[in-house]
This record gives sequence, structure tokens and C-alpha cells, in this order.
Amino acid sequence: MLQLLMIHAVAALLAPAIVGRFGRRAFLALAVAPAAAAVWAATQTSQVLAGNYPVQEVAWVPTLSIDLAFRLDVLAWLMVLIVGGVGALVLVYCAAYFSPSATALGRFAGVFVAFAGAMLGLVTTDNSLALYVFWELTTIFSFLLIGHYHERQVSRRAAMQAIIVTTFGGLAMLAGVIALGEVAGGSYRISELVSSAAAGQLGVGAPPALVPVAVFLVLLGALSKSAQIPFHFWLPAAMAAPTPVSAYLHAAAMVKAGVYLVARFAPGFADLPIWRWTVLALGLGSMLVGGYRALRQHDLKLLLAFGTVSQLGLIIVLVGYGTAAVTLAGLALLAAHALFKATLFLVVGIIDWSVGTRDLRELSGLGRRMPVLAGAAALATASMAGIPPLAGYVAKEGALQGLADGGTSLDWAVFAVVAVGSALTVAYALRFWWGAFGNRPGVEVPMTQRTSRLIMAAPVTLAVLSLAVGLTPGLSDRAYAPFAATLPGPPGHLALWGGVGPALLTTVAVLAVGVAMFVGRRGVERAQDAVWEVTGAKDHYRTLLRGLDNLAADVTAVTQRGSLPGYLSIILVAVVVTAGGAGLVLGDTWPERLRLWDSPMQGTVALVVAAAALLVARARRRLKAVLLLGVSGYGVALLFELHGAPDLALTQVLVETVTLVVFVLVLRRLPAYFSNRPLAASRWWRAILGAVVGITVAVLGVLAAGARIHLPVSVNFPEEAYQFGYGKNVVNVTIVDIRAWDTMGEISVIVVAATGVASLIFLRARTGRIDRAARLAEARERHQVWGGGQPDPAARLRRPPGSETPAEGIRVPGRGRTWLTGPVTLAPQRRSVIFEIGTRLVFHTMLVFSVFLLFAGHNAPGGGFAGGLVAGIALIVRYLAGGRYELGEAAPIHPGVLLGSGLFLSAGWGLVSLLFGRTVLESTVVDLHLPIFGDVHLATALFFDIGVYLVVIGLVLDILRSLGAEVDRQGELEGHQAPDIAFDDPRPAPDDALPAADTRADALPAADVRGTDRPGGDR
Repeated sequence: MLQLLMIHAVAALLAPAIVGRFGRRAFLALAVAPAAAAVWAATQTSQVLAGNYPVQEVAWVPTLSIDLAFRLDVLAWLMVLIVGGVGALVLVYCAAYFSPSATALGRFAGVFVAFAGAMLGLVTTDNSLALYVFWELTTIFSFLLIGHYHERQVSRRAAMQAIIVTTFGGLAMLAGVIALGEVAGGSYRISELVSSAAAGQLGVGAPPALVPVAVFLVLLGALSKSAQIPFHFWLPAAMAAPTPVSAYLHAAAMVKAGVYLVARFAPGFADLPIWRWTVLALGLGSMLVGGYRALRQHDLKLLLAFGTVSQLGLIIVLVGYGTAAVTLAGLALLAAHALFKATLFLVVGIIDWSVGTRDLRELSGLGRRMPVLAGAAALATASMAGIPPLAGYVAKEGALQGLADGGTSLDWAVFAVVAVGSALTVAYALRFWWGAFGNRPGVEVPMTQRTSRLIMAAPVTLAVLSLAVGLTPGLSDRAYAPFAATLPGPPGHLALWGGVGPALLTTVAVLAVGVAMFVGRRGVERAQDAVWEVTGAKDHYRTLLRGLDNLAADVTAVTQRGSLPGYLSIILVAVVVTAGGAGLVLGDTWPERLRLWDSPMQGTVALVVAAAALLVARARRRLKAVLLLGVSGYGVALLFELHGAPDLALTQVLVETVTLVVFVLVLRRLPAYFSNRPLAASRWWRAILGAVVGITVAVLGVLAAGARIHLPVSVNFPEEAYQFGYGKNVVNVTIVDIRAWDTMGEISVIVVAATGVASLIFLRARTGRIDRAARLAEARERHQVWGGGQPDPAARLRRPPGSETPAEGIRVPGRGRTWLTGPVTLAPQRRSVIFEIGTRLVFHTMLVFSVFLLFAGHNAPGGGFAGGLVAGIALIVRYLAGGRYELGEAAPIHPGVLLGSGLFLSAGWGLVSLLFGRTVLESTVVDLHLPIFGDVHLATALFFDIGVYLVVIGLVLDILRSLGAEVDRQGELEGHQAPDIAFDDPRPAPDDALPAADTRADALPAADVRGTDRPGGDR
């Protein structure tokens, strides 16, 4: 089963490239992935029906009881056949449905296959926490599929509505799952949970209300996913999605996830009152509301959507009813519904594809023009209406018979409501077929395109299967009986003829009433127009969202006053009052003796750090404050070193260096002073608050250390680092192995943060542009300039000997290649020859040193993070020496490539660990004997560390390109900053404008040189 999930994942990743190469025909190849799942399930039929359920288990996060445990029992087997079989047919349908010129087909195909894989994992997993993971994956992928036509507002709104409603239900379900798992003693195996609940052993010793509340939360997730009232409104809105999405997600897959969850938990919890009344009230209510609303629709897809709400309500009632006979019929209806409703959605897609409309008031005579399609639709419609000998009839007849055999007043009440809902189903089923294919007087027969045989394959196949399943009820009976037997009550039977009785007589009456409603449909429509339309849920949803928006705006208006110091002060005061106050009041773990330092040097450094921090609070000049902050940061690094933590000291120094550069880059676009007023009181307040916060944190640290009664978890880290991580550097092994999940989260945050920073700077395109010396050379030739200054047509003749290449810089001896382009990328007054020479001396050394730190970090100070910072600082030096053009020459690559590649490598190698029999992100060791290097002891965590290395370099490069190169370019565009050289001024100028301005400092306005008028001496 895990292999099938990997097939789906690979197919989803390759889908954009395959579709880009082969066009829409690539859908035929992608259909192999879900088809493989269906074929595999079919080959396991004999074992499943015999009770020998295939099981696969892979440890994932054992400490959280999260395992990749899969189990193929009867219910999972049925769902895999539906999810895989219908998914494959819909992908075949897509190969003809979409236009060859359609946009974003590759993305659509990848998301579609990924959704199929998520559904496969959802219905086969035996771990409730893993089920939630797959559950939310289906939510995310369905959001992307429903909003495929993202340029349309209705699609975006429908996608947002679907993800908000289903995510709300998913979070409720997560809370219920966790509660049930804890009640079960920490076991999250679904099979164990249900069996213990069925045996009455669940919740012993727990609060009496805990299990019912948890069960209700689980039902909340299932009912929201299956579009039951009051959450039903998202499903009709989701019809804005392409028709293949509706045929798969809203007939066979996504909405069936809720049905599956109810069926999965029913054997253990169906006897709980909260379960029974929730399922019956909301399920039967959805059946009636959906059927009633379907009779009002003129759009064929909307008619089917409300019909789906109605049918899902009936299925949930049957699979959650809690008796063997009714559950058997529920499984049969689950399969039948997937067949006939997917067929009808695909039929609507073909009609829209051929005619250009889905409005049944504009359709007439299509039955004669499309006889094969009309025949397939007739079979599916008959199955939906419960007409023999189709699959829908067998299932519905079995449900009525099972309810009638129950004999209780509740059974007969449910029997009556199901009969009423079934009559509505017959009426809207006839309305659908007649509206799509009947002859309407006075309506012109629309012209149709030539029908594709490929596009007809899927609906015809599914319609024929509806007939075949209906003609062989014995096969369905034997297949579903093992699961139905897990519930109490006499076993039911599926049959075409069950004899004359209440079920048969009611079926006849249902068909008669439904036909009568269809014949008198105009009167029914007038009656519906005269009564209140049931649309409250949608209106309440929109009212709620508007209220939340207004509340957020009001809260923001009160709290977000635009003062960053004010925000920070509120946060810090809250920390002091809450955490500090609680620590002082409740703290009773003061140590008997407090050692301030191990050596006087530590105290000296601490005083320097404190003094620098105090001066920062008093400083009014921004650059002065930044430099003083650097003093504090480097002082902390020295404290790390004095405490015997060279790895932390190295990392702190590197981070402080990069941070200092970032601050300086940002300060170029800010005033030189924090304020034009002294604000002495404000500075003293900030200093006092900082001191109080520092004392509070120190006190809390002392109290926490004194409160420890167990050995710290870090005590065993050195041994674990060497035995399991195969390294002597505890810090680095902790990062890449012991706490690799934390590191994965951290580098993910780094990628998101880098993207956010860049999005604030690159106003239009995230990628921006890379300024290269080659582009500068073209500009130079165009302006006929050498070395800056005024345009001179004779400049080309006055070039120094050997300067034929415009981008002349410092040449590498003996190679004739330009290495530093400073002579032509910077104006003379902005150059520093000493800095350029120093950069040439240290750049390559720094890169080599960064690689050394990367490879040595497993056993010595260093690692991917430190190595990446060193490489990033080397790029910073290149940028400071030669400007943005030199940065483009040093790293002619978009930072996003490095960020994405690093994250992919770290995460991907974490999955590769499974091939070595390890858990995800766990290290293994490979011993090699190489001819030159000799014996090599390689820990696979190195590849994870390489990913970290790339992410850090990408982050620094992104900062340099965003806050450095792009700010330079925007400053030149806005006139706040002189261009690097005169002829490279990116600001547009009229043809008769004067030559580019002189770049000398004395030629610039005073404000540009000084930054801002200084209001007195620095304090």
C-alpha cells in the first residue's frame, strides 16, 4: 500500500512535465496510478473476503504513536476500488474533455493525481492521526481543484468556502481523535479503538462525558466533509470546478470520505445516543432538504449537486444506523452512488462540452442526437431513482427491507422519511433526464459538436457497471457481509426480488409518487415558489464571515496604532506581569547557592554586553544602535566560548555578522536618526523595561533550573549522538538527527521568511532580475562610455590597450578572465581598491572553509548551518566590494532555486532513510573503501546537512538581492540614490535630456549625502 502511495506521489510530481510534453493525452498515462490501486485491490479480493486482511506497518513518529499503518479490510477494499477505478476513468475522460490549448493543465493533473493518492491513504490507513493527515491533504488538494479557474471570482469564492467549512470540521475531528486515542490508553490504531469500544472497554475510568463529546467531534468532521446540513451549502457552490472534478471529488471520492469515516466508526459507537440522533437527524434532514432543493434547479450540475447532498444523507443514515442489515444496504448504496452519480456528472460535462450550456430550459432533442449518451444517462438515472434491475434499486430495496425487519417505532419512522426522500429522488431524477435529453416544445434543438469516443468511454463504462452490479446482487451480498457482520442484528440480504412486503409496496408507491411529481412539475414549482426557500445555512455562513471581518477590523483599529515600540512594550510588559509575577509568587525552588561566573572573564564580558545594551537604548542614531547591538551579540558569542561551547560561539558570530549587514542594508533607506526630538523620557523607559525583562528572564531561568527533579534529556545526547547519529559533535548531530524534525521545521520557516521578505521588495515578480556585467557591457557600448562620465563618441578610440572587453576588472593572471568587475560596475568614488584586493584574497578561502565546516561538522565544530553562513558572508563581501553587478557575477542564480533545492534535499533524504530500514530522518552509516581516500565512514545525515547548507546560502543570497541589489535599483529609480555609474541610471529620461548626472558625492544634493538634517549632537 505504501508503494501505491509512492506511485501516486511520483506521478503527481511528474505530471506537469508530462502534460507539458505530451499535452492532454498525458492524462491517459497518469490514469495508470489510480488504476494500479484498483487492480491491486481487485487481486486481493479473495484474501479480503476470507478475512486475511493485508497489513503493512512502517514506523513514522513512534513517540507520538504515529505509524504508517495500513490495513485492507472489506470497507477499505470497497473504497479503494471506488477511488482507484473511478479516478482512472475520470482521468481518461480528461484526455478528451480539456481543450489542447487549455492553460495550467499540468498543475491540474498533478493536483488531481495527488488527491487520488491522499484518498487512497485515507481509506487504507489504520492510524487515526495519519488519517487526519490524509484528511487534510484531501482538503488542500480539493481547494486547488475547485479553484482551478482561479481567474474567476466564483471559483475562488467556492474554493475558499469549501476549505473553510471542511477545515473547521477537520479540526473538530482531530480533537475527537486525540481524545479517543488518550481514552484508549494512547493507542491510535483505528481497528483497536473500534473493537475496544464495541466490547465496552473504552473510556473505563474516564469522565463519562468525554467519549460522547469526542464521538460528536469526529461526526462533525465527517458530516462537514460529506456536505450534510448545516454544512451542505459548500457542495453546490463547488460546482464552479471543472466537471471532472465534480465527477470524482463530489461523487466518488472527497464527499465519500465522511461516509467512510461514519462507516468505519459505526461498529464501535453506533449504540451511543449522541451518535444515533446526530446521524439520523442530520442525515435524514439532508436527504429531504437536498431533494427539495434539487427540484428547484435549472442548471444540470446544480441539480446533481443538491441530489448528491440528498443521497449522501441517506447513505450516512444507512452506514451509521448500527444494524447489520441496514449497514449491508448502506455499503451497497455507497458503491451504487459512486457509479451512477459519477456517470451523470460526466454526462453533464459532455453536454456542456458539446452544446455550450447546462441550462435544461435551453436543451431539447439531445436524446436523438446523442443516443449512446442518452442511454448511459438513462441507466444511471434509473439507478439513482431506484428502478430495477439497477444497483441503486438493489441497495434501496435492501435498506427498506432492513428497516422494516427491525420493527421498532424508530425503524418505522426512519422507514417513512426514507420513503419520502426516495420519492423526491425519483422526481428530480426524471427532471434531470428529461431536461437533458427530452423534447421540449418551443425550444430549438441546439447544434452539437462531433462526439469523441474517448470522452464517451468513462460514462458508458460506469453506466454498464451500474447495470452489472444490479444484476448480480449475490456477489455484492457476499462481498459486504463480513463488514456488516461486525454490527449487531440479523444479517440482511441483497436481492432483486425479496417477495411482496412493505419494502416492495413502498417502492411501488415511491415510484408512483415520484412520477406524479414529475408529471405535475409545474404545479410543484409554483408551490415551491410560494413557500420559504431553505437557504439559511449559506446566508448564516456569509453573515458570520462578514462579522469576523468587521470584528478583525475593529480590533486592528484599536490595537494596531502603527508604533512598533508600542507593540513590543505591550508584549514585554505582559511577559513581566504574567510569567514573572507567577514565577515570583509560585516559585519555591530557589537554589541554596547561586554561582555568578566560573571565571572573572565571564563577568567582564557580561558587563560589556550590558553596557552596550544600555547604550543602545540611549542611542538616537540608527547606525550607532546597530553597531552597539553587534557588540552585545559578539559578547554573547564570547560567553558561549568561555562556557566551552565553540559550536554555538561560531554560529553566534556568523549570525551576528549577517544580521549586522542586514541592518546596515536596511538603514540606507531609513532616516539617520530615530526621531527629531530628544525624547529622553522614552529612552529611559525603554532602558528600564529592558532591564526588568532581562531580570525576569534570569529569575525564571534560575527557578526552572532549581525545579528540575529528573535528569535532563540532554544527558544522554552524547551517547545517542555517537551510537545512533554516528558523530562526536553533539550539537550538529542533534540538529541533523536527534532533533531533525525541529530542523526541518526551522528551515521551512526560513524558506517562508525569505519568500516573505522578497515579496515585500520585489513588487511585481518574485524572481526579480540578476544584474550581470554582461548587461552592463551592453549598456556601456550603447552609451559609448569608458570609465563613467559624459557620453563621448570618441571614447571607443581612447580605450587603454588590451581593454577590448567592456566589463574589464581585476584579471586572473594567465587566464585573461575578469574576476572583479569593480572598475566598470562602480563609480570611482565608490570603489575601494584595498577592499577589492582583500576580497580577491579571502573569497575562495571562505568558500573552501565553508565546505570544510560542512563536512567536518559531524565530528568537530561546524555543520551545514555554520558552513552556509560562511559562504553567505563570502557573497556579502563580494557584494560590498563590487555592488549588485558583482553579486550577479558571484552567484548568477535565483535564491529560490537554492532554497527549494535545499528544502527538497533535506526532506527527500529523510524519506530515503526508509529504504535503509530506518525511521524518517534517521541517520545510517555507510562504510566505503575508496582507492585514494581509503576507508570512508559516511553518515547519511550529511545529505540532510547539505540541504541545510543550501537553504542558508539561499537565505543570505535572497537578503542580498532583496535588501541589497533590489533596494539599490529601486533607490536609483526613485532618485534617492545615485546610480553605480552614470550611464546605468535606470530612470527613464526624455530624448533631449541632459547627459546622466555626475556621480561624484559633491554633485549630489546635501540631503542625499547626509541622509537627513542632524538635529543636534549625537547623544
